[in-house]
Amino acid sequence: MTTSVGVDLAVIGGGTMACAILRGAFDAGILEPGRVVVAEPAPERRSALADLGCATVARAGGLDAQLPTGARVLLAVKPQMLAQVAQELAGRARGRCVISVLAGVTLARLEGALGPGLRAIRTMPNLPARVGRGITAIAPSAGVGEDDAAFCRRLFGSVGQTIDLPEDLIDAFTGVAGSGPAYVFYLAEAMLAGADAVGLPPDQAGRIVRATIAGASALLDTDDADPAALRAAVTSKKGTTDAAIRTLERAGVRDAVVRAIVAARDRGRELADP
Repeated sequence: MTTSVGVDLAVIGGGTMACAILRGAFDAGILEPGRVVVAEPAPERRSALADLGCATVARAGGLDAQLPTGARVLLAVKPQMLAQVAQELAGRARGRCVISVLAGVTLARLEGALGPGLRAIRTMPNLPARVGRGITAIAPSAGVGEDDAAFCRRLFGSVGQTIDLPEDLIDAFTGVAGSGPAYVFYLAEAMLAGADAVGLPPDQAGRIVRATIAGASALLDTDDADPAALRAAVTSKKGTTDAAIRTLERAGVRDAVVRAIVAARDRGRELADP
């Protein structure tokens, strides 16, 4: 199929994150579906994207070499697919703004794979982008102008918040925010186990835990108080919450969370150096 007329964004990889970003951008009016083309090998995903109004091709190599000069590229494949994508593009990314969501792929590695002259932006969205409540770190390369950076902020702002960071802090961001939803889910698992230990029926326990975590998150999102102040507000001296917090402190839970974040950051650095 031809994609050379009227394309503003070429997306390579039509997985869950790319679809969430596109839906958010369409809903916010940042992009028009008819001006987006997606390269995605899976037929069922292409069908879903076509239902959104996007043009689709099966491979990055199927993108028209005559894409408009101003068309940007969103790279949303698995990191191990970068070399294949680079081969298929055959230099067609040069001179373009390429926005990458590839975990662990540095700007230098991206430019090395796709060729010189990129206006490359490295991003790290997190899972809640799927429900419009994500936060995305944005690290532009030196050659990126304000127009491209502003577009990137609008694009990811359609699925949550954005924060500009130097690239050397992306792995730290990953340890806190990229992996962070898993820490909350881990807490939910532990709370469910605790609910079982005190005799709550499983169906009611699930509802209680979800509502508690969602409500506490809403307080964090709307209250100016810091987390320590919010915790203190529900922790009466020698009360039930105090007994629980003391147990957590004796078990070293706070220190374990800090170590977990550092471990996630360090693993990100390792992945960035294949």
